[in-house]
Amino acid sequence: MSTSAPRRGRQAADEPGFTSLVDNPPELVRSGRKHGPGLIILAIIPVTAFILGTWQVQRLKWKTELLAKCEDRIVREPLPLPPRVDPDAIVDFDYRRVWTEGHFRHDQEMLIGPRMREGEQGYMVVTPLEREGGEGSTVLVNRGWISKKVMDQSKRPDSLPTGKVRVSGLLREPWKKNMFTPDNKPERGEFYFPDVRQMAALTGSQPVWIEQTMDPDYFQVMDFETRGIPIGRPAEVNIRNNHAQYIFTWYGLSIATSIMFWLVVKKPPTDIARRVRMNKSW
Repeated sequence: MSTSAPRRGRQAADEPGFTSLVDNPPELVRSGRKHGPGLIILAIIPVTAFILGTWQVQRLKWKTELLAKCEDRIVREPLPLPPRVDPDAIVDFDYRRVWTEGHFRHDQEMLIGPRMREGEQGYMVVTPLEREGGEGSTVLVNRGWISKKVMDQSKRPDSLPTGKVRVSGLLREPWKKNMFTPDNKPERGEFYFPDVRQMAALTGSQPVWIEQTMDPDYFQVMDFETRGIPIGRPAEVNIRNNHAQYIFTWYGLSIATSIMFWLVVKKPPTDIARRVRMNKSW
């Protein structure tokens, strides 16, 4: 008696157009979103830094021209200060050397500070200078720095000349207060920054500011400090010019972030970020 093997049913592999999953190569794809909002921010940074660097180039040109003008004014012969000065014209004479004569009004003296000098705390002495041009010809003179130890006038009689004096110095544009400086309190005699117009109104002076100058002689400076005589500033331009440093910083940031942006965009997917997309075409 003969026995035959059971007949198996027809399988999918028997179809002539069958393709197995093994035969069909998997497709490698990146999982998740390809780029997020962080990439947009990273793209904005180098553009913004480049714009700021270009702006600093323009600022450097402007500051260089301003320094050249001020240095040219400071080397010229001093001009006699006229009895009346147009406050709006001072900007065209900033750092111009001038001289004038008059009597100091020590009863209207104002101390601005604190101000540090070589590690010691002190004040700037501002005194109205009453001139012979009649009423309204008084100007404000920044006589220089004194130590806090002699802020009381009774401790520095040598700093209070009573006769006619000749003042030589720099005509300066009114100061600008920064956001970190507190407001003056003139009713209490407290001044933290030289508000020229405010001080002129308090003393009946013109809003004209002269910085008295002196040659930087070490022994004379020591003598003045001991006797409480205000130490004037040297006749030099002290305008800060850091724009070249800012240009390097902004352009450097633009280049660095541009490289980071390119690396992020061109970075290949990692093994963890890959998956096999299931092929359902069979």
